[in-house]
Amino acid sequence: MKPTSGAAHPGARGTARPATTNPHPPSHPNHPHRIAIIGGGPGGLYAAALLKRLHPDRQITLWERNAPDDTFGFGVVLSDETLGGIEHADPVVHEALRRHFTRWDDIHIVHRDTRHTSGGHGFAALGRRRLLEILHARCRSLGVELRFRTEAPYPEWLAQTYDLVIAADGVHSTTREAYAQEFRPSLTTHRCRYLWLAADFAFDAFRFEIAETEHGVMQLHGYPYSADASTVIVEMREEVWRAAGFDRTDVPESVDRCAKIFTDALGGRPLRANRPAWTTFRTVVNDRWSHGNIVLLGDAAHTAHFSIGSGTKLAVEDALALAACLEERPTLAEALAAYEEERRPVVASTQRAARASLEWFENLPLYLDQPPRQFAFNLLTRSRRVTHDNLRLRDPHFTAGVEREFGCPPATPPMFTPFRLRGLTLRNRVVVSPMDMYSATEGVPGDFHLVHLGARALGGAGLVMSEMVCVGAEGRITPGCAGLYTDRQTEAWRRITDFVHSQAPGTALGVQLGHSGRKGSTKPMWEAAYGAEPLEEGNWPLVAASPIPYRPGSQTPRELTVAQLSTIREQFTAAAHRAVHADFDLLELHCAHGYLLSGFLSPLTNHRTDAYGGPLAARLRFPLEVFDAVREVWPEGRPMTVRISATDWADGGTTAEDAVAIARAFVAHGADAIDVSTGQVVPDERPEYGRSYQTPFADRIRHETGAPVIAVGAISSWDDVNSLILAGRTDLCALARPHLYDPNWTLHAAAEQEYDGPGAVWPAPYRAGNRRPRTGRTDAPKPRLALGS
Repeated sequence: MKPTSGAAHPGARGTARPATTNPHPPSHPNHPHRIAIIGGGPGGLYAAALLKRLHPDRQITLWERNAPDDTFGFGVVLSDETLGGIEHADPVVHEALRRHFTRWDDIHIVHRDTRHTSGGHGFAALGRRRLLEILHARCRSLGVELRFRTEAPYPEWLAQTYDLVIAADGVHSTTREAYAQEFRPSLTTHRCRYLWLAADFAFDAFRFEIAETEHGVMQLHGYPYSADASTVIVEMREEVWRAAGFDRTDVPESVDRCAKIFTDALGGRPLRANRPAWTTFRTVVNDRWSHGNIVLLGDAAHTAHFSIGSGTKLAVEDALALAACLEERPTLAEALAAYEEERRPVVASTQRAARASLEWFENLPLYLDQPPRQFAFNLLTRSRRVTHDNLRLRDPHFTAGVEREFGCPPATPPMFTPFRLRGLTLRNRVVVSPMDMYSATEGVPGDFHLVHLGARALGGAGLVMSEMVCVGAEGRITPGCAGLYTDRQTEAWRRITDFVHSQAPGTALGVQLGHSGRKGSTKPMWEAAYGAEPLEEGNWPLVAASPIPYRPGSQTPRELTVAQLSTIREQFTAAAHRAVHADFDLLELHCAHGYLLSGFLSPLTNHRTDAYGGPLAARLRFPLEVFDAVREVWPEGRPMTVRISATDWADGGTTAEDAVAIARAFVAHGADAIDVSTGQVVPDERPEYGRSYQTPFADRIRHETGAPVIAVGAISSWDDVNSLILAGRTDLCALARPHLYDPNWTLHAAAEQEYDGPGAVWPAPYRAGNRRPRTGRTDAPKPRLALGS
């Protein structure tokens, strides 16, 4: 983060400051010649240097309202990737940076008087003031006009006067505020307070230290940035900050108290601050990054939490991309569009990682009782940027220690360790997630289901789940949904379970029982222009917790009476009896995705005023009644799980806190694990998609309830599975699309990890294929000489 630069009165759009001259028309509407830059942080300075170096005749003026050496924070960490881009674009800047870098490889994690060290990470840092000095010198040598201690003219005046205006004016950007209707910013304030400090000695590694105080948990983030100085960030939840009285102490006293709390990490040395203030981090997202000839860069456009050290990195990379796009595109409008198109996915990925990291620290108390090495591994992999596989490459000794503590047998990846649910032992942690196939006839699964489920059972997963199997004809989603409400259906399922048990011994087959509720009587997914599209003919009446259609144009369901609730409960019980006869190994109750039982749980879909509506305890009543009825007839030794939507991704819907309470209620009634999905309850949801994006909900439920969980949602690689399992964020991982792409996904994961053990047994007829086929010649002689002309 950096101090705000630029216009002081964003509402006064179009008014020039007295010190400026009258505006002049832009000189080059397509290729900018006169360029104004608001903000003298690393991003703005580096953009100025690059743009001037590429075209020395450009007139570039940069405004910074603070002094040249006035900065927030002390050290800056840059990745090798970013440094490579700098070296390619400006060797002079790269060489100056290289001379001042402090480098180290280790991370120390100190928790409950135990220090764990992980090596091989490769960090490079330097002082923020030194970085600014290098960029100041480079800009001056190139002829950039730097105006310090000077407010920038108003953005609209600059836009009328200059060909291009680059707003690099930080997280509190007044340029962004002045054009809020165009940029459409979204700012999220998070739950921790932090203080940016420095110590006059160099840590020998990146250090994370946890302090469990009488007021709550506090943490220190520290790293060296020179031979004799380190950045130190002290962070804690808002309620801990207040309980400790930091809201009532002045900053010098806060600094002294932080030094005492972390005296072991500091060796008794003091701390100091340059712009001392406790603050909360704000994540900045903008719908657009440019408007006319004004473009946002760095923290003005986006922020990423300091715990992954990406603020300066992103700003510098923005500058590189902007300069390149201005060179490559024929017009300014195309260049700015290309800049945003190139950077937005990179930034979005970084922000997802940063969000995962900051939320991990916000929820740090959940993990304090983990085994020491697992806690350290969990911290290191918190953002999902560092994974089990690359950590094993960086530091095999540390990773092997975590695996031993977890209980992995020798040479066994975490995903291939067994897991027990009641009387069922799964040979590995991979689950084929329930996937609706819409390919049954009158609810009867046929050859397609035999091949579909049989192939995935042969493919090595520990547990293969059926699609949602409906408990009644009117509880189907589509006419092609499978059921368990007739003898013919039961016998067809028994054919499939017999195949799995005889031909894929060791693989468990689970059934998911559900009722469509208000999302029934619809077309199959591939025939619908949008989700849950009603049938054109042959519709059947729908029932739900409340008479609320799924979307405009959908059928309005009838609100279930108490008598009808009893009938549906009996349908679930009868289906469970049939599932016993069909010889399924596990039964899952579907209470997610807006189907009938989920519709009772969400306040967005349950507007009842009787005993089954209102507060969460009442909304839970019917799903728990169904669970109890099914559990009573399901064999004692066979496990039952429950799938829930842990959030509706919509205002006023189920929250993460609600999800914990829902999970806790089902566990109290005998659920053996909670299958944690999200969303699909209301059509106007806004999911925060990304890699493993639903996993944090499973993680929280696992640690707050102590119950086993199944994580789902964009888990696509065996490395993800290993990482999530070993970090203790889940017990099982359910994958859907990867198993559609590759029915043998689990066996191939074993082969790629060179694992050949009881957790992944190849069927005898397939055993000859348990190594990846060669794809071409790899033994050609390598050249020995390079001949010149």
